[in-house]
Amino acid sequence: MAFQTEYEFTLPRGYVDIDGNVHREGTMRLANAGDEILPLRDQRVQQNPGYLSIILLSRVITKLGTLPTVDTRVIEGLYTMDLAYLQELYQTINTSEVPVFKGVCPHCNQQVDIPVNFLEAGQ
Repeated sequence: MAFQTEYEFTLPRGYVDIDGNVHREGTMRLANAGDEILPLRDQRVQQNPGYLSIILLSRVITKLGTLPTVDTRVIEGLYTMDLAYLQELYQTINTSEVPVFKGVCPHCNQQVDIPVNFLEAGQ
């Protein structure tokens, strides 16, 4: 099974471009460390922390309809329902599941998944 790095989506409403064309189908890629760190240096984010999601989405959305590029102006032009949808998708695909390892319960001998908590490891 290949590691999935891109996810297709369909916006609930769609982005309407200057010519009136509606763009709903798109692709979002997984974020990397730079996607989350570099926007923090942007003056727009320093003045308004809420702008971080606009920049993040403009970096990770690789395709939206037939638009040649997806930049911050496109993200700013989305309907709020579409923005909320994309923010939720971003969280979903970039939040990893808690890693587990297989163990055996000493009381019932059943196989169990034991979550790994890296923050508490070694304490």
